[in-house]
Amino acid sequence: MGNTVKTALLLGALTGLLMLIGGLIGGRGGVFIAFIFAIILNFGSYWFSDKIVLKMYHAQEVSESSAPGLFSIVRNLALKAQLPKPRLYIIPEEAPNAFATGRNEKHAFVAVTEGIMKILNKEELEGVIAHEISHIKNRDMLIGSIAATLVGAIVMLAHMAQWAAIFGGVRSDDEDSGGGIIGLIAMAILAPIAAALIQMAISRSREYLADASGAGITKNPYGLAGALGKLSKASQIIPMDANPSTAHLFIVNPLSGKMLMNLFSTHPPLEDRIARLKIMKPY
Repeated sequence: MGNTVKTALLLGALTGLLMLIGGLIGGRGGVFIAFIFAIILNFGSYWFSDKIVLKMYHAQEVSESSAPGLFSIVRNLALKAQLPKPRLYIIPEEAPNAFATGRNEKHAFVAVTEGIMKILNKEELEGVIAHEISHIKNRDMLIGSIAATLVGAIVMLAHMAQWAAIFGGVRSDDEDSGGGIIGLIAMAILAPIAAALIQMAISRSREYLADASGAGITKNPYGLAGALGKLSKASQIIPMDANPSTAHLFIVNPLSGKMLMNLFSTHPPLEDRIARLKIMKPY
């Protein structure tokens, strides 16, 4: 199954979960209210999260004169991808990593750590930058915002279900029937977990897609495969003090050394990503 189709199905699953829990506690009205609140909360995140995350990691914008080689790579790959050149930032961090952010193609940013520039050769760095530009081209920031909106609404409804179970506020009318106290309690516990797992699955699918799309931009899947191999080893040696809420942005999970289960990782296993790239033929 293609990653785009898988993403659509997972977003559909989130929507279905939202409708199910809303119907249990408040019918269509409960779904609508929670959805509107989630949209309002995530609207601000969609417009301002890029600036927040860049400031969080003390990222500094660089010009062509200060980083000519890196600047040239970003400009050339953006041209190949038929995108406006994203603004370029460097993070003063020895842990090798990179991410892309921004609300759309015209307001996009690519950030790399100082550490990644030290351990990757030009071919590998091109693979990493192409991966990040692919996130921009594939509108992953927008897809992530949609998923976050749905998950936010589900979590709100789960809290409503918890209080409804405590105070016995189960709705039942001609159009909608409540699921009873047991249904409310079960949904209040399980819905947020299920929503989080679906959101992580969406993130993993977009990572696979960005790997493939990035290889298409550079015409060389081996560059990114080599980069991921180095980043896999380096991430275990040089830990990154990353905020868990931003972990999904990075090309490799900055929390990989702290994760207890791959099930709850926002990234696919690096071994799988490398294997997929290595079986691709250069274009």
